[in-house]
Amino acid sequence: MRKAFISPSKYVQGEDELYNLGYFVSTFGKKALLIADPFARNLVKDKLEATAKKYGVEFISPGDFSGECSRNEVAKLKKFAKENDCDCTVGLGGGKAIDTAKCVAEGTNLIIVPTIAATDAPTSHSAVLYTDDHHFDDYAYFKQNPSVVLVDTKVIANAPARFLVSGMGDALATYFEARANFQSVSNVNAGLPCGADRSKGDRLAYGTMAAGALAELCYKTLLSDGAKAKAACENKVVTKALENIVEANILLSGLGFESGGLAAAHAIHDGLTLLPSHTKYFHGEMVAFGTICQLVLENSPEEELYEVIDFCLSVGLPVCLKDIGTDSIDDEMLMAIAEKACIPEESIHNMPFPVTPDMVAAAIKTADKIGYEYKYCGCDCE
Repeated sequence: MRKAFISPSKYVQGEDELYNLGYFVSTFGKKALLIADPFARNLVKDKLEATAKKYGVEFISPGDFSGECSRNEVAKLKKFAKENDCDCTVGLGGGKAIDTAKCVAEGTNLIIVPTIAATDAPTSHSAVLYTDDHHFDDYAYFKQNPSVVLVDTKVIANAPARFLVSGMGDALATYFEARANFQSVSNVNAGLPCGADRSKGDRLAYGTMAAGALAELCYKTLLSDGAKAKAACENKVVTKALENIVEANILLSGLGFESGGLAAAHAIHDGLTLLPSHTKYFHGEMVAFGTICQLVLENSPEEELYEVIDFCLSVGLPVCLKDIGTDSIDDEMLMAIAEKACIPEESIHNMPFPVTPDMVAAAIKTADKIGYEYKYCGCDCE
């Protein structure tokens, strides 16, 4: 059996770690292309100036990042980097800036500096491309993961707590989706080289024990430290619990999803994007409800299902459709969501049993009822 595991070359996390960014730039050369949105750059301006001076490096930028990871933006930045002899690329900020940096670097000399812990994307070797007018375009995969992922926990702690909670929602799916992949003996993206065609069976591979162990640790960390980390973030302080959750959101979940695989939770999230209200909610918030739906779909033990729901309630993650802006849903929309979740290329087919749109629609409807009654009515609703 061919197995595969992938990860960034180096992961570094700590308070004021941005002061060491210049050191990592200096391992590649003197000039770094800095891709950062204006808010993120201004937020850490003093630290960038200090680390550049300390290590004798230069951060070069063509101006404000457009805010969209599009082919035109990537081409413009690649041209700029070449004209200015940049030795490496730094992606600083949220998901769009990070994904754009990945596309510009194409898997070489890349430093990722997330300023929020809202998703598990920073460690991965993939990115999502959009059109200039903000519509989904395509997925991009690179020959390797980032060279360095550098996380300043003081910056994370000063971001709105909702970002941290969203990251917990994304991380929540990691264990359950990896478990499904192991049960079904499904292939994971870790074995795919850049340009491979999965549909043709190009160099497919299965998850490792290491990926499974990291995914399980991710879930246990969320349960033990999630609520405490949220409280720390709301008070803009770094505690041991916050450090643990930042690591769970970014590193454990990142390694777990990429080398352990996705399943129903993320596919159902993709279906739920058909809801008009979805633009008001973060990726991880939607994934959290998708995880509850997956547990219903696989008939998870009641104890496990309510453990997950209780966790979501403890940190403020959605447990029903009302929590993602939808008070009611008609059968036509429900089936459209279920069908989108079940398109041939979706990760829902990594579940350890065949899944149909009817099954997904039933799971969403049931999960919604269970979550709504538990949160809003107690346990006495009829």
